[in-house]
Amino acid sequence: MYKYVKRFFDIVFSIISIIFLLPFFIPLAILLAVTGEHEVFYLQKRVGYKNGFFKIWKFATMKKNSPNMGLGSITLRNDPRVTKVGKYLRKSKINELPQILNILIGNMSFVGPRPLMKVDFDKFSPDVQDSFYNSKPGITGLASIVFRDEEKFRSETTIDPHEFDKKYIAPYKGELELWYQKNLSFYTDFMLIFLTVLIILRPKSNLIYRIFKDLPKKPKALR
Repeated sequence: MYKYVKRFFDIVFSIISIIFLLPFFIPLAILLAVTGEHEVFYLQKRVGYKNGFFKIWKFATMKKNSPNMGLGSITLRNDPRVTKVGKYLRKSKINELPQILNILIGNMSFVGPRPLMKVDFDKFSPDVQDSFYNSKPGITGLASIVFRDEEKFRSETTIDPHEFDKKYIAPYKGELELWYQKNLSFYTDFMLIFLTVLIILRPKSNLIYRIFKDLPKKPKALR
């Protein structure tokens, strides 16, 4: 029942969102077309529901061929691959809004685990991989809120960012998403949407740990 009702609301609210955001998308698309790499959208292969693959939609924020440049799938603070306009789109998360199209198509939801590139998905243990995408990936979700400034953690570490990701970030993300899979409910999804809005307004808020008191504890390296 939960799955079908959630899909119904995904369709309704994705249509409403597209209509509401279209006047904003058009001038932004023109701006991207005449600046940076002159690309409006960026489509990338991601892991999705039941570990299948799909193409995610984003506003283009990085230089062409970025996955094969620098640190590949990992982005740091002040990453030189990010365009000038892209810097602001990424900070505000506006670059993620075209994923509303993915929601309407049906390969994403508003709330769920973030769709990852395979190279990042492979950092999880096999048991986490088996359960991570038992629900559709989302524009926002538990790990997305906790790691709202993921680039900060990677930029401040003294070890290789990929190694830090594999050793600290990925294991904790896995714990968070397994918690989400065990606590699927309309209440959980509603609170995650509320918390997403809250961290846009108050980025340093840790209210999530007070609302969901049984969340896995954050490792010392990530505090």
